[in-house]
Amino acid sequence: MSPTLGLYFDFRNPEPWQRDPAAYYGWHLDLMEDADRRGIGALWATEHHFVEDGYLPQPLPMLAAIAGRTSQCRLGTGVVVAPLMHPMVIAEQAALADVISDGRVELGLGAGYVAPEFEAFGADLAERYHDTDHALAEVGRIFADGECTPGPVQNPLPIWAGYLGPVGARRAGRLGVGLLTWNPESWPIYRDALSAAGHNLSVARMGGVVDFMVAEDPERFFAQIVPHRTHQLNSYRQNAAKGSGHTPRMLTEDEVREGRGSGVVGALKIFTPDQAVARINEITAAAPVEHLYLWASIGGMPEDLVEAQMGLLIDQVQPKLSE
Repeated sequence: MSPTLGLYFDFRNPEPWQRDPAAYYGWHLDLMEDADRRGIGALWATEHHFVEDGYLPQPLPMLAAIAGRTSQCRLGTGVVVAPLMHPMVIAEQAALADVISDGRVELGLGAGYVAPEFEAFGADLAERYHDTDHALAEVGRIFADGECTPGPVQNPLPIWAGYLGPVGARRAGRLGVGLLTWNPESWPIYRDALSAAGHNLSVARMGGVVDFMVAEDPERFFAQIVPHRTHQLNSYRQNAAKGSGHTPRMLTEDEVREGRGSGVVGALKIFTPDQAVARINEITAAAPVEHLYLWASIGGMPEDLVEAQMGLLIDQVQPKLSE
């Protein structure tokens, strides 16, 4: 079975390419409505706070807005930073988005890592994994016990742990939730943890953001987005260093052009549609991957490039996966 393909949005709106925020969000919603009409599998949103370029701070309210403009595609969070919010608030917001979308929400929860976010919300950075495990279990319990009203349409609503690495795979398996990474090395660890905790392996599911974008002319596309990719990488470097007393070294466009200094978001490749299909088939060959999603935009890149990639994903990549 082929995975559901989606697009991943952070709504960055940085200088020197900044648009009017109302118009920029409106363009995103128009784009998402068009993507849904044309058959995109899923739309995903993410979370960070206090980022100068306007990185999306509240993904679940955004999902509710997207739900009102779409009717078919799945709607996911990749991820809600769970320690910053009470589990009941997460459950209520996710359930409401699920009701508005008529049962299309995929709820991804993660631990976060940016110290000032935790300070601002009164959360303990040192306890973030414990608190995320608690939220993953408690939100599921709230849904199962009918404690939030209105409850979600889906029973059960899919819950995902946004964890990486072997420790994260074991945590997700013990909890019996989805694992929001597609890394095949995590699959046997996740599978064994599910079994050891008494969960049926039919609940196993993996997914996550992939390491490429799609273009007809990869070289030309990459050259056009180098400034935006540089902004994205440097922003993540700054975010990771907040509260540490460390000043990160900023990458130059030449370094990014040469493929150096990928940092916390990993390397990025630009593939043709056929290369993208081959990469997806490789990823899904050895693990139960249900969802894969690509960055819709890197660092506020030009709207025509965002729209072009979306068209290729829907018209050329997605159909070939089901052949």
